[in-house]
Amino acid sequence: MTGKAAQAQAFNIVIVAQAGRLQYEALVFAASLAAHAPALSARLFLAEPLPGPRWPGDPRIGNPAIREALQGMGARFIGFESRYFGASYPYGNKIEALAALPEGEPFVFFDTDTLVTGPLDRVAFDFARPSASVQVEPTWPEPQPYIAGYDSIWRALYDRFGLDITPTLDLSQPEDFWKRYMYFNAGWFFGACPVAFGKRFADYAVAIRNAPGDILAAQSLDPWLDQVALPLVIASFGGGRPGPELDGLDGDITCHYRALPLLYARESDRVVDVLEEVTADKALKRLLREWEPAKKLIYQGKGRQKVRPLFDRADLPVREQVIRNTIKREGWWLR
Repeated sequence: MTGKAAQAQAFNIVIVAQAGRLQYEALVFAASLAAHAPALSARLFLAEPLPGPRWPGDPRIGNPAIREALQGMGARFIGFESRYFGASYPYGNKIEALAALPEGEPFVFFDTDTLVTGPLDRVAFDFARPSASVQVEPTWPEPQPYIAGYDSIWRALYDRFGLDITPTLDLSQPEDFWKRYMYFNAGWFFGACPVAFGKRFADYAVAIRNAPGDILAAQSLDPWLDQVALPLVIASFGGGRPGPELDGLDGDITCHYRALPLLYARESDRVVDVLEEVTADKALKRLLREWEPAKKLIYQGKGRQKVRPLFDRADLPVREQVIRNTIKREGWWLR
């Protein structure tokens, strides 16, 4: 599908937010979307988990000024029921939120800790072929020598759900090497129908969680459950790894920064400039200063002064955990 053809098809964007850190990240996302994709016709839905037995108290955004600011930037609030996950596994929000979106309308999900840095309207989404972010490290599974390797673990999962693993394999990679198998970061993903996608996502994730089986007995599923199920869901809908038409995601159009200290540590000068430009609005600044990471790293300048000089961005550590540990040791790990 060409970029022009893809953009002729309307779609919805969804992020998840609730009281606490996510409400501030939602402000940054919405502001950056408005600033860098003004021609985008997509609707922005902000999904909130509803109060219920799986959440202590009310998880929704309670600050009326923040709600008003988000609505002013085009966000539409929708609530969703936490039937399977909730506070015990908040990553499940991205699975259960999909049921609240308009059925049959293509969607793109973004993690809330994402900064839009370029023209999102130019990304050629092919909603008939779902995909997701491959900005990922080999975090799952953990092979067990002589017991279960990458190949046997992933094949067991595909077989369990009646899926053919063969089309998903990257045969340019060595056998039993992690990159040979589809593994996604759930920081962004998209599909043709959120309700169908979300139902299958929930079905697979709940089945794996409730009955992991012998092959997964020694594997950690928290926090990796969503990323274990996601490749299976995408394969079941005929999708696969992102092609070059999606290079702008995790590239020059979006940045999944994960935490503000990580953004200052490893992202380009342009990404830092975009962050500080979109958060410079006086009304937005009044709200974001309530969030300690923004107050200290953005508005007091500590991100540039204290975090950024700790790293050579031309020679960053391979593992993100090394970057995190360095920031923590220096006292600037703020969430």
